[in-house]
Amino acid sequence: MLPPTERNLVDLRTNSLDSTGAWYQLESSHNGHRQHAVVTAVAASLRSLIVDGVALIQEFPAQTAPPFCAGWVLVPWPNRVDRAQWVWEGEQQQLAVTELATGHAIHGLLTHTAYQVSSQTPCSITLSADVEPQAGYPFALATSITYELVEDGIVATHRVKNSGSLNAPVAVGAHPFLRLGDFPTEDLTLVVGAGTHIDVDERLIPTGAMTPAAETGKDLRQGRRVGNVALDDAWTEITRNADGGSTHYLQAPDGRSVQLHMDESFGYIQTFTTNAFATDKGMVTAVAVEPMTAPPNALNSGQGLRWLAPGEDWTLSWGITLENSAAGIL
Repeated sequence: MLPPTERNLVDLRTNSLDSTGAWYQLESSHNGHRQHAVVTAVAASLRSLIVDGVALIQEFPAQTAPPFCAGWVLVPWPNRVDRAQWVWEGEQQQLAVTELATGHAIHGLLTHTAYQVSSQTPCSITLSADVEPQAGYPFALATSITYELVEDGIVATHRVKNSGSLNAPVAVGAHPFLRLGDFPTEDLTLVVGAGTHIDVDERLIPTGAMTPAAETGKDLRQGRRVGNVALDDAWTEITRNADGGSTHYLQAPDGRSVQLHMDESFGYIQTFTTNAFATDKGMVTAVAVEPMTAPPNALNSGQGLRWLAPGEDWTLSWGITLENSAAGIL
């Protein structure tokens, strides 16, 4: 838990030993429900979310690096670029290798960037960061993310603008680890509305093949107990709500659920499980449910990429909410 504060929004700390940078606290009350969140500057991460006393994000110890990229915003691509290389206009582009075990570039260019506060209110904050032209990505982007507390959770709104003179390839993702209060995550049921599995090789790069979810042995559409399935999998053919968005969730035996909502821009989702997520109470089982607008290795495949013209901008959103009954879920 955070130290008490009399202010609704406060920069809790700026500590060079803390790889997450400055912390910002959001507090709000809507229709008798209380919401609390913590956002950190580095990677514009959502570190904590609590609704009516129920924690919805898996937290980790202060002054430690986020385990497994927990909470990061992923721009201008989520997941991996094979061997950190791709081809643009006939020329090979070489990105920095950021996943040393595989030799890939992972999760974009802003994961170690301290975003700057553009605006803030007691219940919302907008953080901004620029992508400068660089080796492997010769494009300029102005990016921001707004976190806003709502009655049952939080909404995250991304804005990406091409601030350069070249058409720029862009994809967006996020890396939240979900939880549901004190329920052991391994005992929760994970439901992901996606009909197709993106097959990958031993280096976690898509092979070009896709398999119907029903044939994978880990179809998540009807729900799987987290402790019974090992996941590091990308999915597509998303089941859409009436508004074009989608809903995916972790559900407890009592019917409550923590839900991830994605708008129509998000056509892909990554699921990842680990039994070695470090917390103040030791290692726990944790599950990441990651919204993505493009699949792994999109800079090479072109799948899901959004090419922004100079001056063009793109707005998209996802959110996390607490559902106190089984009604209204997939």
